[in-house]
Amino acid sequence: MAVEDEIQFERDGHVARVWLNRPHKRNAVTVEVLDRLDEIITEIDADPELRVLVLRGREGTFCSGFDLDALQADFVGQSLAIEVAVKSAKVCDRLYSMKTPSVAVLEGYVTAGGFELMISCDFAIADDEAKIGDFHIRRGLYGGAGPIYRVPRMIGIRKTKELMLTGKLLSGVEAAQWDLINLSAPAHELDKRVDEFIADLTDKSPLTMWITKMTVDRSLDADTQSLMVMEHLAVGVVLQSNDAAEGVSAFLEKREPVWTGN
Repeated sequence: MAVEDEIQFERDGHVARVWLNRPHKRNAVTVEVLDRLDEIITEIDADPELRVLVLRGREGTFCSGFDLDALQADFVGQSLAIEVAVKSAKVCDRLYSMKTPSVAVLEGYVTAGGFELMISCDFAIADDEAKIGDFHIRRGLYGGAGPIYRVPRMIGIRKTKELMLTGKLLSGVEAAQWDLINLSAPAHELDKRVDEFIADLTDKSPLTMWITKMTVDRSLDADTQSLMVMEHLAVGVVLQSNDAAEGVSAFLEKREPVWTGN
């Protein structure tokens, strides 16, 4: 199967839908799939019509991690095994840092590398019965693409240790209670809830969305005074934009704004 079939990219109006499509491996990723995801991220960010990325897995499961057959063949016991961690971390960080907001839709297994993809997205919505967790420790492995610096910021140190040191899996309901994801829903309501959620993203100014996302991403990484300076500069950039002028005019004229993203 060509890599374009293993990770599929569809345009749906303002929505970029990206599907992991290796259901015979519970949508486990490979180096080739990660490389293609990196290309897709670049393509989405370069397209002014695309305002949100929805990442999902085909046939009822999100992603069970890195393909263990490929890991054993190419990396386990090899002196250059660190390369797979570097590759995974770079791609996940590109997903986290992209201009376009991202939503992970979680069904079935969301484990190991799949868990890392999920925590690299801005938002996550799960089926109530999804199985979500870092899971690496159950296989004597260590996650190299985000758990130690993303998860504690979401749920705190104690819950992070509980998740990573036990290898436990949370249901979608439990993950929402832990503040690991935004919300969960019964399987028959999942698509509707996803559509409602992304509708609140696609009708906003892409420029202001990018500036807001970029600054919020840095909000836990600096002291208050530094963040105030960043905030002042962001306000200055946004107030000079066409979208700010359009947003104010549309409000005063009692009409819907037409965003240009600049």
